[in-house]
Amino acid sequence: MAPAPSVAALLDEHAELEQRLADPEVLGDQVQARKLGRRYAELGPVVTCAHDLAQARDDRDAARELASEDRAFAAEADALDGRVVELEKRLTELLVPRDPHDSDDVVMEVKSGEGGEESALFAGDLVRMYTRYAETRGWKVEVLGATPSDLGGYKDVTLSVRGKDPARGGVWASLKFEGGVHRVQRVPVTESQGRIHTSAAGVLVFPDADDTPDVEIDDKDLRVDVFRASGHGGQSVNTTDSAVRITHLPTGIVVSCQNERSQLQNKARAMDVLRVRLQAKAEAEAAEAASEQRRSQVRTVDRSERIRTYNFPENRISDHRVGFKAHNLSTVLDGHLDDVLAALTAAERAEAMAGGEQDAGAVR
Repeated sequence: MAPAPSVAALLDEHAELEQRLADPEVLGDQVQARKLGRRYAELGPVVTCAHDLAQARDDRDAARELASEDRAFAAEADALDGRVVELEKRLTELLVPRDPHDSDDVVMEVKSGEGGEESALFAGDLVRMYTRYAETRGWKVEVLGATPSDLGGYKDVTLSVRGKDPARGGVWASLKFEGGVHRVQRVPVTESQGRIHTSAAGVLVFPDADDTPDVEIDDKDLRVDVFRASGHGGQSVNTTDSAVRITHLPTGIVVSCQNERSQLQNKARAMDVLRVRLQAKAEAEAAEAASEQRRSQVRTVDRSERIRTYNFPENRISDHRVGFKAHNLSTVLDGHLDDVLAALTAAERAEAMAGGEQDAGAVR
């Protein structure tokens, strides 16, 4: 892990960003302004804490000097000592290197796996869960492409989740933990004997950044198919072949988009998603080469390789990565993911703090 940056360097960066964001030329470039604005907002808590710490230290030193003449100031100096320690701890936490994608939007893919129609229904439950969670955060969810099942679930679906709020953390900061296999235990609607079945659905999550480096895509490496978008039960939702499926032949990555009105719009959006997928693949390969201990998303939908279990008979949700358990499954499936995501975020932060040496001079 890279060492934590110094406070002075971050204060200088914040001041420079403030000047650049006031530049009309920068404001005229929406992509650049958005990128710089995100970084400016990310640095805000660090700057505020650093200023509060400097003020608390000055006040404490002044109180200590006055205490030599008037003991009434001794208690104030002791109280300010505690405040300084508290702010130093807070600043140390803020200096822990963040995931560089935390403020990004995401592209999510939800796929049914083992379990047939029941798995497809569960995939639909996950899509509704993420959609409702996004609504609580003020994010926008767009279905880019989907293959519905006969009973109202999804064989596979691709979602775009957008809504930057760097001060609270971006979409990736929360939903990156959802990548993997999700296992469900319940009595399927297709079960006539009332027996509990176990099935699974897979979730893949990719950062969708404005400033993602351009990925070289050669037209000869693509197979583009057009088809008529369909809804549940195979019903056609339009009368033209406007939906687009792009296959990247060297990697086998397949991307479909049917949400836009025209074939050209669907192709453009599908190409955007393909770039995101290829960029994520390149980053994963680079991370794997750098460290064999990297965390990775499960790419298969095998019930044994699960990150989370949804047990309906016991109304229990269990996240196996951090040992989180709660008996509020119906609430979680209604979009209230805050508790489980908070546990995962806390575990990630604790690991980050334990994995890197903090620069003592950066805080003290």
